[in-house]
Amino acid sequence: MLDKELLLKDLCARLPYGVMATSYVKVDGFIVQGKISSTYPFGEGTVNIGMVIVPIEKIKPYLRPMSSMTEDERVDFRVIGGVMSYNLQNDSWAISAFTPEAYDWLNAHHFDYRGLIEKGLAIEAPDGMYNLNEK
Repeated sequence: MLDKELLLKDLCARLPYGVMATSYVKVDGFIVQGKISSTYPFGEGTVNIGMVIVPIEKIKPYLRPMSSMTEDERVDFRVIGGVMSYNLQNDSWAISAFTPEAYDWLNAHHFDYRGLIEKGLAIEAPDGMYNLNEK
């Protein structure tokens, strides 16, 4: 799957949850940054950040790495049918199985379960960017 296609599929699933992104397109001398409000129909592979239409390959969403999941979040994830395993060799958590609700939960909590950060397609969200108490 092409990077552009992977990013578009991921962003479409996250739209209802207010994913934030930054763009490397300057508009009036400023970098566009904000909540992605839609994938825009004016051109294939564009998204709407605020009122600005941006090509998909020019944006990077802010996502949380799987390693940032708290113990309370892991419990919540398991309750809705998510299954995780810990890999001692590379000191990381991996998702082993899902229910549809588990995907929704991961998207709502802005976790990078597709490895977009490692691929350079997303940026690690700073602490506090997403107020998780609102979920």
